[in-house]
Amino acid sequence: MQITHQLSDAELIQAFTGGNEDALEPLIYRHKDKIYTAVYMLVKDKYTAEDIFQEAFLKIIKTMRDGKYAEQGKFLPWAIRVAHNLCMDHFRRTRKDIPVTLADGRDISDILPLAVGSPADNMERRQVNAGVRQLIERLPEDQREVIVLRMYADMSFKEIADITSVSINTALGRMRYGLINLRKMIADHQMVLR
Repeated sequence: MQITHQLSDAELIQAFTGGNEDALEPLIYRHKDKIYTAVYMLVKDKYTAEDIFQEAFLKIIKTMRDGKYAEQGKFLPWAIRVAHNLCMDHFRRTRKDIPVTLADGRDISDILPLAVGSPADNMERRQVNAGVRQLIERLPEDQREVIVLRMYADMSFKEIADITSVSINTALGRMRYGLINLRKMIADHQMVLR
């Protein structure tokens, strides 16, 4: 079977578990940025994030090879949950409180869409986004985690609830309180968001 990037996750997984090793590459390529970013924004260390990311994919591959993965059209949420659990294991081992940052050390502004405008407008937007990033890092861990998974990993509240092992209402509440706290900090710092 010819493996292309147009195949669905389910088709790629089926091909991989059926013995076609080539099906793994497009599956990893399709989801690597979201999974890595979710890991990095939790651990805030490039090398730790790379280690956890690699460990997550090794675990994912082993689970699929062993026939223990049941495809239900939810590969990405499952893969992020595997990575999230490895992050939590890392935190338990190291007992560090690590703030949120981007995967490659860039400011959040580097992944947020910039409006087409003058260089001065773009610079101002990057500065505002860097300020928002710093404020997100000050949120309590549970609120920061939900905001990062929602805004930067583009996950639904159901997926976030599954990954963080809480109810949807708890995930929604954490998002709500996180946004309230962000708004208060923005007002306290007299930031102007456009």
